[in-house]
Amino acid sequence: MNQRLLHPFNSSKSNDFAGQGSPHVLIVGIGESGFAMAKWCLSQGAQVHLADTRAREALNSQQQNWLSELESFGLKSFTEQASNWSVLLGQIDILGISPGLSPLQEPAKTILSICEERKIAVWSEIEFFARALDALHQMALEGGTRYQPSILAITGTNGKTTTSALTAQICERAGRHVALAGNISPAALEKLSAVLKEAKSFDDLPQIWVLELSSFQLHFTHTLNPTASTILNLSQDHLDWHGDMNSYAAAKARILGSDAVLVLNRDDPLVNDVFRNVVDHKIISFGSDAPNESDSFGIERDLNGGGIDWLVWAEPDEATQAMAQEEAQEGFIKRRRKKNNAYEASDTLRLKRLIPADALRIRGRHNALNALAALALARAAGLGIGLLLHGLREYQGEPHRVQTVAVIRDVEYIDDSKGTNVGATVAALMGLGAASGQKNIWLIAGGDGKGQDFTPLSEPIERFVKGLIVIGRDGPAITTVCSSAVSRGILLAIEVKDLESAVQSAAQHASAGDIILLSPACASFDMFKNYQHRAEVFVGAVHELMNQWSDSPNEHLGASA
Repeated sequence: MNQRLLHPFNSSKSNDFAGQGSPHVLIVGIGESGFAMAKWCLSQGAQVHLADTRAREALNSQQQNWLSELESFGLKSFTEQASNWSVLLGQIDILGISPGLSPLQEPAKTILSICEERKIAVWSEIEFFARALDALHQMALEGGTRYQPSILAITGTNGKTTTSALTAQICERAGRHVALAGNISPAALEKLSAVLKEAKSFDDLPQIWVLELSSFQLHFTHTLNPTASTILNLSQDHLDWHGDMNSYAAAKARILGSDAVLVLNRDDPLVNDVFRNVVDHKIISFGSDAPNESDSFGIERDLNGGGIDWLVWAEPDEATQAMAQEEAQEGFIKRRRKKNNAYEASDTLRLKRLIPADALRIRGRHNALNALAALALARAAGLGIGLLLHGLREYQGEPHRVQTVAVIRDVEYIDDSKGTNVGATVAALMGLGAASGQKNIWLIAGGDGKGQDFTPLSEPIERFVKGLIVIGRDGPAITTVCSSAVSRGILLAIEVKDLESAVQSAAQHASAGDIILLSPACASFDMFKNYQHRAEVFVGAVHELMNQWSDSPNEHLGASA
Protein backbone atom coordinates (compact mmCIF):
# COMPACT_ATOMS: atom_id res chain seq x y z
CA MET A 1 0.00 0.00 0.00
CA ASN A 2 1.18 3.53 -0.73
CA GLN A 3 2.04 5.20 2.58
CA ARG A 4 2.05 8.64 0.95
CA LEU A 5 -1.71 8.46 0.49
CA LEU A 6 -2.39 8.57 4.23
CA HIS A 7 -2.14 12.34 4.87
CA PRO A 8 -1.96 11.79 8.65
CA PHE A 9 -1.35 15.47 9.37
CA ASN A 10 -4.80 16.28 7.98
CA SER A 11 -6.64 13.43 9.74
CA SER A 12 -10.12 13.84 11.17
CA LYS A 13 -8.63 14.12 14.65
CA SER A 14 -7.09 17.48 13.86
CA ASN A 15 -7.29 19.95 11.02
CA ASP A 16 -4.53 22.11 12.47
CA PHE A 17 -2.31 21.49 9.45
CA ALA A 18 -4.94 21.21 6.71
CA GLY A 19 -4.15 23.15 3.55
CA GLN A 20 -0.57 24.00 4.44
CA GLY A 21 1.05 21.19 2.46
CA SER A 22 4.03 19.67 4.22
CA PRO A 23 4.31 20.59 7.91
CA HIS A 24 7.73 21.26 9.39
CA VAL A 25 8.49 18.68 12.07
CA LEU A 26 11.34 18.75 14.58
CA ILE A 27 12.24 15.43 16.18
CA VAL A 28 14.26 15.67 19.39
CA GLY A 29 16.37 12.63 20.23
CA ILE A 30 17.58 9.86 17.96
CA GLY A 31 16.61 6.78 19.92
CA GLU A 32 14.32 4.08 18.57
CA SER A 33 11.22 6.28 18.89
CA GLY A 34 12.94 9.35 17.46
CA PHE A 35 14.14 7.39 14.44
CA ALA A 36 10.67 5.89 13.91
CA MET A 37 9.01 9.32 14.09
CA ALA A 38 11.48 10.92 11.69
CA LYS A 39 11.32 8.05 9.20
CA TRP A 40 7.51 8.01 9.28
CA CYS A 41 7.17 11.76 8.83
CA LEU A 42 9.58 11.67 5.88
CA SER A 43 7.47 8.93 4.29
CA GLN A 44 4.44 11.21 4.65
CA GLY A 45 6.07 14.15 2.90
CA ALA A 46 6.82 16.28 5.96
CA GLN A 47 9.82 18.61 6.17
CA VAL A 48 11.76 16.84 8.92
CA HIS A 49 14.53 18.24 11.11
CA LEU A 50 16.35 16.26 13.79
CA ALA A 51 18.20 17.50 16.87
CA ASP A 52 20.16 15.77 19.61
CA THR A 53 22.14 17.13 22.54
CA ARG A 54 24.99 14.71 21.76
CA ALA A 55 27.72 15.19 19.20
CA ARG A 56 27.42 13.00 16.13
CA GLU A 57 30.53 11.01 17.03
CA ALA A 58 29.07 10.33 20.50
CA LEU A 59 26.14 8.41 19.00
CA ASN A 60 26.41 4.64 19.12
CA SER A 61 26.77 2.66 15.90
CA GLN A 62 23.04 1.91 15.67
CA GLN A 63 22.13 5.58 16.07
CA GLN A 64 24.71 6.63 13.48
CA ASN A 65 23.24 4.10 11.03
CA TRP A 66 19.75 5.48 11.71
CA LEU A 67 20.98 9.02 11.08
CA SER A 68 22.60 8.03 7.77
CA GLU A 69 19.39 6.29 6.71
CA LEU A 70 17.30 9.37 7.51
CA GLU A 71 19.69 11.60 5.57
CA SER A 72 19.34 9.30 2.56
CA PHE A 73 15.54 9.64 2.85
CA GLY A 74 15.68 13.46 2.70
CA LEU A 75 16.21 14.68 6.28
CA LYS A 76 16.38 18.48 6.06
CA SER A 77 18.86 19.00 8.86
CA PHE A 78 20.56 17.36 11.82
CA THR A 79 21.67 19.60 14.68
CA GLU A 80 24.20 17.99 17.01
CA GLN A 81 24.93 19.28 20.51
CA ALA A 82 21.67 21.20 20.20
CA SER A 83 21.17 24.06 22.64
CA ASN A 84 19.64 27.07 20.83
CA TRP A 85 16.08 25.76 20.95
CA SER A 86 14.43 29.09 20.23
CA VAL A 87 16.11 29.13 16.80
CA LEU A 88 15.60 25.41 16.16
CA LEU A 89 11.87 25.74 16.83
CA GLY A 90 11.45 28.60 14.39
CA GLN A 91 8.89 27.73 11.68
CA ILE A 92 8.21 24.34 13.32
CA ASP A 93 4.60 23.08 13.32
CA ILE A 94 4.99 19.81 15.23
CA LEU A 95 7.53 18.71 17.82
CA GLY A 96 8.11 14.96 18.06
CA ILE A 97 9.63 14.25 21.46
CA SER A 98 11.50 11.11 22.46
CA PRO A 99 10.25 9.30 25.58
CA GLY A 100 13.62 9.56 27.31
CA LEU A 101 13.27 13.33 27.76
CA SER A 102 11.62 14.31 31.05
CA PRO A 103 9.45 17.44 30.87
CA LEU A 104 10.83 18.45 34.27
CA GLN A 105 14.46 18.43 33.17
CA GLU A 106 16.54 20.21 30.55
CA PRO A 107 16.47 20.38 27.61
CA ALA A 108 12.81 19.31 27.49
CA LYS A 109 11.74 21.90 30.07
CA THR A 110 12.94 24.77 27.85
CA ILE A 111 11.69 23.13 24.65
CA LEU A 112 8.18 22.62 26.02
CA SER A 113 8.02 26.17 27.35
CA ILE A 114 8.80 27.55 23.89
CA CYS A 115 6.27 25.18 22.28
CA GLU A 116 3.56 26.32 24.68
CA GLU A 117 4.34 29.98 23.99
CA ARG A 118 4.30 29.49 20.21
CA LYS A 119 1.42 26.97 20.19
CA ILE A 120 3.56 24.26 18.60
CA ALA A 121 1.94 20.82 18.81
CA VAL A 122 3.91 18.31 20.91
CA TRP A 123 3.40 14.67 19.95
CA SER A 124 4.83 11.37 21.13
CA GLU A 125 5.54 8.57 18.69
CA ILE A 126 2.27 6.96 19.82
CA GLU A 127 0.40 10.16 18.95
CA PHE A 128 1.80 10.01 15.40
CA PHE A 129 0.72 6.36 15.30
CA ALA A 130 -2.81 7.12 16.53
CA ARG A 131 -3.25 9.77 13.85
CA ALA A 132 -1.85 7.43 11.19
CA LEU A 133 -4.43 4.77 12.11
CA ASP A 134 -7.18 7.39 11.94
CA ALA A 135 -5.93 8.47 8.51
CA LEU A 136 -6.00 4.83 7.39
CA HIS A 137 -9.58 4.58 8.63
CA GLN A 138 -10.58 7.68 6.65
CA MET A 139 -8.76 6.43 3.57
CA ALA A 140 -10.61 3.11 3.76
CA LEU A 141 -13.99 4.85 4.06
CA GLU A 142 -13.22 7.01 1.03
CA GLY A 143 -12.46 3.83 -0.90
CA GLY A 144 -15.74 2.23 0.08
CA THR A 145 -14.25 -0.23 2.55
CA ARG A 146 -13.45 -0.32 6.28
CA TYR A 147 -10.36 -0.50 8.45
CA GLN A 148 -11.01 -0.21 12.16
CA PRO A 149 -8.73 -2.62 14.03
CA SER A 150 -8.99 -3.42 17.71
CA ILE A 151 -6.33 -1.63 19.75
CA LEU A 152 -5.37 -3.32 23.02
CA ALA A 153 -3.22 -0.97 25.11
CA ILE A 154 -1.21 -2.15 28.10
CA THR A 155 0.71 -0.20 30.71
CA GLY A 156 1.66 -0.53 34.37
CA THR A 157 4.78 -0.37 36.49
CA ASN A 158 5.45 -4.09 36.09
CA GLY A 159 4.30 -6.92 33.84
CA LYS A 160 3.75 -4.83 30.68
CA THR A 161 5.98 -6.86 28.39
CA THR A 162 4.76 -10.26 29.58
CA THR A 163 1.11 -9.26 29.33
CA SER A 164 1.58 -7.62 25.92
CA ALA A 165 3.40 -10.60 24.44
CA LEU A 166 0.89 -13.02 25.95
CA THR A 167 -2.09 -11.00 24.70
CA ALA A 168 -0.63 -10.97 21.20
CA GLN A 169 0.03 -14.70 21.28
CA ILE A 170 -3.41 -15.77 22.45
CA CYS A 171 -5.12 -13.49 19.92
CA GLU A 172 -2.90 -14.83 17.15
CA ARG A 173 -3.55 -18.45 18.14
CA ALA A 174 -7.25 -17.60 18.04
CA GLY A 175 -6.89 -16.85 14.34
CA ARG A 176 -6.48 -13.08 14.26
CA HIS A 177 -3.84 -11.09 12.37
CA VAL A 178 -2.00 -9.38 15.22
CA ALA A 179 0.71 -6.71 15.39
CA LEU A 180 2.70 -6.28 18.62
CA ALA A 181 4.63 -3.03 19.08
CA GLY A 182 5.44 -0.07 21.31
CA ASN A 183 7.70 -0.11 24.34
CA ILE A 184 8.28 -3.83 23.72
CA SER A 185 9.94 -3.01 20.34
CA PRO A 186 9.60 -2.52 17.45
CA ALA A 187 8.33 1.04 17.65
CA ALA A 188 4.67 1.33 16.67
CA LEU A 189 5.41 3.48 13.60
CA GLU A 190 8.16 1.12 12.47
CA LYS A 191 5.73 -1.81 12.69
CA LEU A 192 3.05 0.17 10.86
CA SER A 193 5.49 1.00 8.06
CA ALA A 194 6.43 -2.67 7.75
CA VAL A 195 2.85 -3.94 7.52
CA LEU A 196 1.88 -1.23 5.02
CA LYS A 197 4.83 -2.21 2.86
CA GLU A 198 3.67 -5.84 2.78
CA ALA A 199 -0.09 -5.24 2.50
CA LYS A 200 -1.81 -5.25 -0.87
CA SER A 201 -5.16 -4.12 0.53
CA PHE A 202 -6.82 -3.19 3.81
CA ASP A 203 -7.68 -6.87 4.30
CA ASP A 204 -3.97 -7.57 4.71
CA LEU A 205 -3.53 -5.16 7.64
CA PRO A 206 -3.58 -6.30 11.29
CA GLN A 207 -6.99 -6.92 12.83
CA ILE A 208 -5.59 -6.33 16.31
CA TRP A 209 -2.83 -3.99 17.48
CA VAL A 210 -1.34 -4.88 20.87
CA LEU A 211 0.59 -1.90 22.25
CA GLU A 212 2.88 -1.95 25.26
CA LEU A 213 3.03 1.66 26.43
CA SER A 214 5.25 3.31 29.02
CA SER A 215 4.26 6.35 31.04
CA PHE A 216 6.87 8.29 29.03
CA GLN A 217 5.14 7.42 25.75
CA LEU A 218 1.70 8.23 27.13
CA HIS A 219 2.65 11.65 28.53
CA PHE A 220 2.49 13.34 25.11
CA THR A 221 -0.22 11.12 23.62
CA HIS A 222 -3.54 12.90 23.11
CA THR A 223 -5.85 11.09 20.67
CA LEU A 224 -5.21 7.36 21.06
CA ASN A 225 -8.57 5.66 21.58
CA PRO A 226 -8.02 1.97 22.34
CA THR A 227 -10.65 -0.74 22.17
CA ALA A 228 -9.51 -1.89 25.60
CA SER A 229 -6.89 -0.60 28.03
CA THR A 230 -5.31 -1.78 31.23
CA ILE A 231 -3.03 -0.37 33.90
CA LEU A 232 -1.75 -3.61 35.40
CA ASN A 233 -0.41 -2.04 38.60
CA LEU A 234 1.16 1.11 39.99
CA SER A 235 4.14 1.48 42.30
CA GLN A 236 6.98 3.95 42.73
CA ASP A 237 9.08 4.09 39.57
CA HIS A 238 10.38 6.76 37.22
CA LEU A 239 9.54 9.49 39.73
CA ASP A 240 12.69 11.27 38.57
CA TRP A 241 10.98 11.64 35.16
CA HIS A 242 7.45 12.49 36.34
CA GLY A 243 8.18 14.38 39.54
CA ASP A 244 5.67 12.69 41.84
CA MET A 245 3.30 9.74 42.08
CA ASN A 246 0.24 11.78 41.03
CA SER A 247 1.90 12.86 37.78
CA TYR A 248 3.06 9.30 37.13
CA ALA A 249 -0.47 7.94 37.65
CA ALA A 250 -1.97 10.70 35.49
CA ALA A 251 0.35 9.79 32.60
CA LYS A 252 -0.67 6.14 32.90
CA ALA A 253 -4.36 7.11 32.96
CA ARG A 254 -4.06 8.62 29.47
CA ILE A 255 -4.25 5.06 28.18
CA LEU A 256 -8.00 4.92 28.74
CA GLY A 257 -9.07 7.09 25.80
CA SER A 258 -12.66 8.17 25.31
CA ASP A 259 -14.59 4.89 25.23
CA ALA A 260 -12.21 1.98 25.81
CA VAL A 261 -13.21 -1.06 27.81
CA LEU A 262 -11.25 -0.72 31.07
CA VAL A 263 -9.55 -3.92 32.19
CA LEU A 264 -9.18 -3.26 35.91
CA ASN A 265 -6.92 -4.97 38.45
CA ARG A 266 -9.12 -5.47 41.51
CA ASP A 267 -6.06 -6.13 43.68
CA ASP A 268 -4.23 -2.84 43.16
CA PRO A 269 -5.50 0.02 45.36
CA LEU A 270 -3.60 2.71 43.45
CA VAL A 271 -5.05 1.59 40.11
CA ASN A 272 -8.53 1.54 41.61
CA ASP A 273 -7.97 5.02 43.02
CA VAL A 274 -6.95 6.38 39.59
CA PHE A 275 -10.19 5.09 38.07
CA ARG A 276 -12.53 5.63 41.03
CA ASN A 277 -14.55 8.26 39.15
CA VAL A 278 -14.84 6.39 35.84
CA VAL A 279 -18.55 6.01 35.07
CA ASP A 280 -18.80 5.92 31.29
CA HIS A 281 -16.65 2.92 30.38
CA LYS A 282 -17.43 -0.77 30.45
CA ILE A 283 -15.17 -2.49 32.98
CA ILE A 284 -13.86 -6.05 32.97
CA SER A 285 -11.93 -6.80 36.14
CA PHE A 286 -9.33 -9.39 37.10
CA GLY A 287 -7.79 -10.28 40.43
CA SER A 288 -6.45 -12.98 42.72
CA ASP A 289 -9.90 -13.70 44.18
CA ALA A 290 -12.98 -15.18 42.53
CA PRO A 291 -14.78 -12.62 40.35
CA ASN A 292 -18.23 -11.48 41.43
CA GLU A 293 -19.28 -9.63 38.29
CA SER A 294 -20.17 -10.98 34.88
CA ASP A 295 -17.44 -11.42 32.23
CA SER A 296 -14.59 -10.84 34.69
CA PHE A 297 -11.69 -13.05 35.74
CA GLY A 298 -10.03 -14.34 38.88
CA ILE A 299 -8.48 -17.27 40.73
CA GLU A 300 -10.41 -19.86 42.73
CA ARG A 301 -8.99 -22.66 44.87
CA ASP A 302 -10.61 -26.07 44.56
CA LEU A 303 -10.66 -27.17 48.19
CA ASN A 304 -12.16 -30.54 47.26
CA GLY A 305 -9.68 -31.30 44.52
CA GLY A 306 -6.28 -31.15 46.16
CA GLY A 307 -6.19 -27.39 46.68
CA ILE A 308 -5.58 -26.60 43.01
CA ASP A 309 -5.77 -22.93 42.02
CA TRP A 310 -7.83 -22.39 38.87
CA LEU A 311 -8.01 -19.41 36.55
CA VAL A 312 -11.75 -18.75 36.35
CA TRP A 313 -14.12 -16.64 34.29
CA ALA A 314 -17.51 -15.35 35.38
CA GLU A 315 -19.39 -16.58 32.35
CA PRO A 316 -22.20 -14.20 31.38
CA ASP A 317 -25.62 -15.81 31.73
CA GLU A 318 -28.10 -15.57 28.87
CA ALA A 319 -30.06 -12.74 30.48
CA THR A 320 -26.90 -10.69 31.03
CA GLN A 321 -25.75 -11.28 27.47
CA ALA A 322 -29.14 -10.30 26.08
CA MET A 323 -29.14 -7.10 28.15
CA ALA A 324 -25.61 -6.25 26.98
CA GLN A 325 -26.61 -6.75 23.35
CA GLU A 326 -29.70 -4.57 23.84
CA GLU A 327 -27.65 -1.82 25.48
CA ALA A 328 -25.07 -1.97 22.70
CA GLN A 329 -27.78 -1.67 20.06
CA GLU A 330 -29.25 1.34 21.87
CA GLY A 331 -25.85 3.01 22.11
CA PHE A 332 -25.34 2.61 25.84
CA ILE A 333 -22.17 1.53 27.57
CA LYS A 334 -22.67 -1.05 30.28
CA ARG A 335 -21.23 0.01 33.65
CA ARG A 336 -20.91 -1.96 36.85
CA ARG A 337 -22.25 -0.33 40.00
CA LYS A 338 -20.58 -0.55 43.36
CA LYS A 339 -22.50 -1.74 46.38
CA ASN A 340 -20.86 -1.80 49.81
CA ASN A 341 -17.43 -1.48 48.16
CA ALA A 342 -18.02 -4.66 46.17
CA TYR A 343 -19.18 -5.03 42.63
CA GLU A 344 -22.67 -6.45 42.23
CA ALA A 345 -22.84 -9.91 40.71
CA SER A 346 -25.65 -11.45 38.73
CA ASP A 347 -27.84 -13.78 40.76
CA THR A 348 -27.09 -16.44 38.17
CA LEU A 349 -23.34 -15.81 37.91
CA ARG A 350 -21.47 -18.95 36.91
CA LEU A 351 -17.73 -19.41 37.37
CA LYS A 352 -16.12 -21.38 34.57
CA ARG A 353 -12.79 -23.05 35.29
CA LEU A 354 -10.35 -22.32 32.47
CA ILE A 355 -6.94 -23.76 33.34
CA PRO A 356 -5.05 -24.67 36.53
CA ALA A 357 -2.60 -21.91 37.44
CA ASP A 358 0.15 -24.55 37.62
CA ALA A 359 -0.50 -25.45 33.97
CA LEU A 360 0.85 -22.07 32.89
CA ARG A 361 4.48 -22.12 31.78
CA ILE A 362 5.15 -18.79 33.50
CA ARG A 363 5.89 -18.88 37.22
CA GLY A 364 4.25 -17.08 40.11
CA ARG A 365 0.91 -15.66 41.16
CA HIS A 366 1.76 -12.31 39.53
CA ASN A 367 2.10 -14.05 36.17
CA ALA A 368 -1.25 -15.76 36.68
CA LEU A 369 -2.68 -12.24 37.06
CA ASN A 370 -0.90 -11.17 33.87
CA ALA A 371 -2.55 -14.12 32.12
CA LEU A 372 -5.97 -13.04 33.40
CA ALA A 373 -5.37 -9.50 32.14
CA ALA A 374 -4.46 -10.89 28.71
CA LEU A 375 -7.65 -12.96 28.63
CA ALA A 376 -9.74 -9.93 29.60
CA LEU A 377 -8.16 -7.78 26.87
CA ALA A 378 -8.73 -10.47 24.25
CA ARG A 379 -12.34 -10.83 25.39
CA ALA A 380 -12.79 -7.08 24.92
CA ALA A 381 -11.61 -7.55 21.33
CA GLY A 382 -14.49 -9.97 20.80
CA LEU A 383 -12.65 -13.29 21.02
CA GLY A 384 -14.26 -16.34 22.59
CA ILE A 385 -12.71 -17.88 25.69
CA GLY A 386 -12.31 -21.32 24.15
CA LEU A 387 -10.16 -19.96 21.33
CA LEU A 388 -7.77 -18.27 23.75
CA LEU A 389 -6.79 -21.13 26.05
CA HIS A 390 -4.50 -22.95 23.61
CA GLY A 391 -2.22 -19.93 23.25
CA LEU A 392 -2.31 -19.40 27.02
CA ARG A 393 -0.93 -22.90 27.66
CA GLU A 394 1.84 -22.42 25.08
CA TYR A 395 3.26 -19.12 26.30
CA GLN A 396 6.72 -19.56 27.84
CA GLY A 397 7.47 -16.05 29.07
CA GLU A 398 9.90 -13.27 28.23
CA PRO A 399 13.65 -13.21 28.96
CA HIS A 400 14.83 -12.11 32.41
CA ARG A 401 11.32 -12.06 33.91
CA VAL A 402 11.08 -14.78 36.60
CA GLN A 403 12.74 -17.22 34.21
CA THR A 404 14.34 -20.46 35.36
CA VAL A 405 18.03 -20.62 34.43
CA ALA A 406 18.91 -24.02 35.88
CA VAL A 407 18.22 -26.53 38.63
CA ILE A 408 21.37 -27.68 40.44
CA ARG A 409 21.22 -30.17 43.31
CA ASP A 410 17.47 -29.56 43.53
CA VAL A 411 17.97 -25.80 43.94
CA GLU A 412 16.24 -23.66 41.29
CA TYR A 413 18.04 -20.57 39.96
CA ILE A 414 15.66 -17.89 38.65
CA ASP A 415 16.55 -14.80 36.61
CA ASP A 416 14.32 -11.77 37.26
CA SER A 417 16.90 -9.16 36.29
CA LYS A 418 14.09 -7.12 34.71
CA GLY A 419 12.86 -6.57 38.27
CA THR A 420 14.29 -3.05 38.33
CA ASN A 421 11.92 -1.59 40.93
CA VAL A 422 10.45 -2.47 44.29
CA GLY A 423 7.04 -3.41 42.89
CA ALA A 424 8.53 -5.96 40.50
CA THR A 425 10.48 -7.69 43.25
CA VAL A 426 7.48 -7.70 45.59
CA ALA A 427 5.45 -9.32 42.80
CA ALA A 428 8.13 -11.97 42.19
CA LEU A 429 8.42 -12.81 45.89
CA MET A 430 4.67 -12.93 46.44
CA GLY A 431 4.15 -14.96 43.28
CA LEU A 432 6.84 -17.55 43.96
CA GLY A 433 6.17 -17.62 47.68
CA ALA A 434 2.43 -18.13 47.30
CA ALA A 435 3.05 -20.89 44.75
CA SER A 436 5.41 -22.85 47.00
CA GLY A 437 3.78 -22.00 50.33
CA GLN A 438 7.23 -22.07 51.93
CA LYS A 439 9.95 -19.77 53.19
CA ASN A 440 12.50 -21.08 50.72
CA ILE A 441 13.87 -18.15 48.69
CA TRP A 442 17.41 -16.76 48.68
CA LEU A 443 17.04 -13.27 47.27
CA ILE A 444 19.85 -11.44 45.46
CA ALA A 445 18.97 -7.73 45.36
CA GLY A 446 20.52 -4.28 45.11
CA GLY A 447 21.93 -1.80 42.62
CA ASP A 448 20.85 1.74 41.77
CA GLY A 449 17.72 2.31 43.83
CA LYS A 450 16.57 5.40 41.90
CA GLY A 451 15.45 7.05 45.13
CA GLN A 452 12.78 4.42 45.83
CA ASP A 453 11.36 3.59 49.23
CA PHE A 454 12.38 -0.02 49.92
CA THR A 455 9.95 -0.46 52.84
CA PRO A 456 7.38 -2.51 50.82
CA LEU A 457 10.02 -5.24 50.44
CA SER A 458 10.16 -5.98 54.16
CA GLU A 459 6.87 -7.89 54.45
CA PRO A 460 7.33 -10.37 51.54
CA ILE A 461 11.00 -10.85 52.47
CA GLU A 462 10.03 -11.72 56.03
CA ARG A 463 7.36 -14.17 54.79
CA PHE A 464 9.19 -15.96 52.00
CA VAL A 465 12.95 -15.26 52.11
CA LYS A 466 15.48 -17.36 54.02
CA GLY A 467 18.44 -15.23 53.10
CA LEU A 468 18.99 -11.77 51.61
CA ILE A 469 22.22 -11.23 49.68
CA VAL A 470 22.74 -7.62 48.64
CA ILE A 471 25.00 -6.04 46.05
CA GLY A 472 25.53 -2.60 44.57
CA ARG A 473 25.24 0.96 45.76
CA ASP A 474 21.85 0.71 47.46
CA GLY A 475 21.96 -2.92 48.56
CA PRO A 476 22.60 -1.98 52.21
CA ALA A 477 19.44 0.15 52.20
CA ILE A 478 17.42 -2.98 51.44
CA THR A 479 19.04 -4.75 54.39
CA THR A 480 18.14 -1.78 56.60
CA VAL A 481 14.39 -2.07 55.94
CA CYS A 482 14.65 -5.76 56.90
CA SER A 483 16.58 -5.12 60.12
CA SER A 484 13.75 -6.35 62.34
CA ALA A 485 13.69 -9.77 60.69
CA VAL A 486 17.49 -9.95 60.87
CA SER A 487 17.56 -9.05 64.57
CA ARG A 488 14.91 -11.69 65.32
CA GLY A 489 17.01 -14.34 63.62
CA ILE A 490 14.45 -15.20 60.93
CA LEU A 491 16.45 -13.70 58.05
CA LEU A 492 20.10 -14.10 57.17
CA ALA A 493 21.51 -10.94 55.53
CA ILE A 494 24.80 -10.93 53.63
CA GLU A 495 26.53 -8.14 51.71
CA VAL A 496 28.95 -9.11 48.93
CA LYS A 497 31.04 -7.19 46.40
CA ASP A 498 29.60 -8.47 43.14
CA LEU A 499 26.95 -10.67 41.53
CA GLU A 500 29.25 -13.66 41.05
CA SER A 501 29.99 -13.68 44.78
CA ALA A 502 26.26 -13.39 45.50
CA VAL A 503 25.51 -16.52 43.46
CA GLN A 504 28.32 -18.44 45.17
CA SER A 505 27.15 -17.36 48.62
CA ALA A 506 23.52 -18.25 47.93
CA ALA A 507 24.52 -21.66 46.56
CA GLN A 508 26.59 -22.43 49.66
CA HIS A 509 23.65 -21.68 51.97
CA ALA A 510 20.72 -23.11 49.98
CA SER A 511 19.16 -26.51 50.62
CA ALA A 512 17.33 -28.90 48.31
CA GLY A 513 13.95 -27.41 47.38
CA ASP A 514 15.13 -23.82 47.75
CA ILE A 515 15.01 -21.06 45.12
CA ILE A 516 17.84 -18.63 44.39
CA LEU A 517 16.20 -15.56 42.88
CA LEU A 518 17.91 -12.61 41.23
CA SER A 519 15.30 -9.85 41.52
CA PRO A 520 17.28 -6.69 42.32
CA ALA A 521 14.47 -4.13 42.91
CA CYS A 522 17.00 -1.68 41.46
CA ALA A 523 18.36 -0.42 38.18
CA SER A 524 21.63 -1.94 37.01
CA PHE A 525 23.68 1.06 35.94
CA ASP A 526 25.92 1.27 39.02
CA MET A 527 27.49 -2.10 38.14
CA PHE A 528 26.33 -3.18 34.66
CA LYS A 529 25.55 -1.82 31.19
CA ASN A 530 21.85 -2.67 31.58
CA TYR A 531 19.56 -5.31 33.07
CA GLN A 532 20.36 -7.71 30.19
CA HIS A 533 24.07 -7.49 31.02
CA ARG A 534 23.25 -8.15 34.68
CA ALA A 535 21.28 -11.24 33.62
CA GLU A 536 24.19 -12.47 31.50
CA VAL A 537 26.53 -12.23 34.48
CA PHE A 538 24.01 -14.10 36.65
CA VAL A 539 23.57 -16.88 34.08
CA GLY A 540 27.35 -17.11 33.66
CA ALA A 541 27.79 -17.49 37.42
CA VAL A 542 25.15 -20.24 37.51
CA HIS A 543 26.87 -22.07 34.64
CA GLU A 544 30.14 -21.82 36.54
CA LEU A 545 28.41 -23.54 39.47
CA MET A 546 27.26 -26.31 37.16
CA ASN A 547 30.85 -26.83 36.05
CA GLN A 548 32.01 -26.96 39.68
CA TRP A 549 29.28 -29.43 40.64
CA SER A 550 29.15 -31.46 37.45
CA ASP A 551 28.97 -34.66 39.49
CA SER A 552 25.42 -33.82 40.57
CA PRO A 553 22.71 -36.09 39.06
CA ASN A 554 20.02 -33.46 39.64
CA GLU A 555 21.06 -30.59 37.42
CA HIS A 556 19.51 -29.27 34.23
CA LEU A 557 19.26 -26.02 32.33
CA GLY A 558 16.20 -23.81 32.24
CA ALA A 559 14.68 -21.80 29.39
CA SER A 560 17.04 -18.83 29.61
CA ALA A 561 20.29 -20.74 29.89
